[in-house]
Amino acid sequence: MNLTIKSLMVALCITLPTMAQETTEGYQFKPVIDLQTTPVKDQFRSGTCWSFSGISFLESEMLRIGKKAADISEMFVVRHCYADKAQRYVRLHGSLNFGGGGAFHDVIYVLAKYGMMPESAYSGLSYGESGHVHGETDDVLKAYVDGVVKNSNRKLSSAWFEGFNGILDAYFGVLPTSFDVDGKTLTPLNYAKDIMGLNPDDYVQLTSFTHHPFYSSFAIEVPDNWLWANVYNLPLDELIQTMDFSLNEGYTIGWATDVSEKGFSHRNGVAIMPVTDEKEMTGSERAKWESMSKEQKQSYGFDGPVQEMNVTQEIRQEAFDNYQTTDDHGMHITGMAKDQNGNVYYKVKNSWNVDNKYEGYLYASVPFVRYKTMSIMVNKNGIPKDIRKKLGIK
Repeated sequence: MNLTIKSLMVALCITLPTMAQETTEGYQFKPVIDLQTTPVKDQFRSGTCWSFSGISFLESEMLRIGKKAADISEMFVVRHCYADKAQRYVRLHGSLNFGGGGAFHDVIYVLAKYGMMPESAYSGLSYGESGHVHGETDDVLKAYVDGVVKNSNRKLSSAWFEGFNGILDAYFGVLPTSFDVDGKTLTPLNYAKDIMGLNPDDYVQLTSFTHHPFYSSFAIEVPDNWLWANVYNLPLDELIQTMDFSLNEGYTIGWATDVSEKGFSHRNGVAIMPVTDEKEMTGSERAKWESMSKEQKQSYGFDGPVQEMNVTQEIRQEAFDNYQTTDDHGMHITGMAKDQNGNVYYKVKNSWNVDNKYEGYLYASVPFVRYKTMSIMVNKNGIPKDIRKKLGIK
């Protein structure tokens, strides 16, 4: 893609969205960038979106460098994180969030420390279910580590971690030390090095908040950051500029966001931030809003493009500070598109199966991404050189 088109893309993504014209034809998305991905999966009834989206990101990275399409085990990552999280939880006497949640850096942590393995070698389904159902597993593991911390003996035994691993074995299955791929016997570390061919040091996380200095790094204050991993902090416009640059250069993006907003609808395949304050609406939008029933207002924006919020750095920070933006879902940004009015959206791969309007994908508007992005994971080579220099990333 030439520089003129790249510049236009960036400009589109950091300016206010085009005012929507009245339309009765629903959303009409035209692809602008559509990068290679593996098939959509289903996390089912588990809180492991971070592993599914992180693995999807790595699978696309493999495709980008010319590797064969792979189906990597999400539960290999989940199991290792549960084990290491338990050790930290006990060491901190229970003063740590313990559950099935996690973050993108957990996936990179496992890649670097333990390697990876294909789904065929480790499905993590050893408890009589065809899909991932983790309610009982999460409750049992939490009760176990709480019992270890409480410890009526007032001294930890040497067996507690072996017992914890026994529970993991029962629910997820015993981890194989080796497995066969294309006729070769590999270990998880061999698989990561020889089959995947990715360097864990190439991946960084970025965010945009004003309670820490820009161009610094900090441990983002979300409950699931049990590794206390750092993210780099950028002004909001530069975060969006980096996302656009990354996609234009052929790099997909891991996206941690908040999907509790009314404007997020997986079923309808859109994530938007409609203006619902009549004082902020344009004349045509206000007239349309006033003519709607209560039910129509509740689904406003899902039937076609509408006027969206002007999201500033200040609005974004306020939502994080007052708990209106929380870290509750991880997905995978794989491209960009425009609607029939010229508004730009990010194409997002979810892990909630394929039974929505766009077969497991959705389209997130620029205002939604500006407002609700908690952090992103990118290949550092997908960061503009000037921004990378400001961050001190080599």
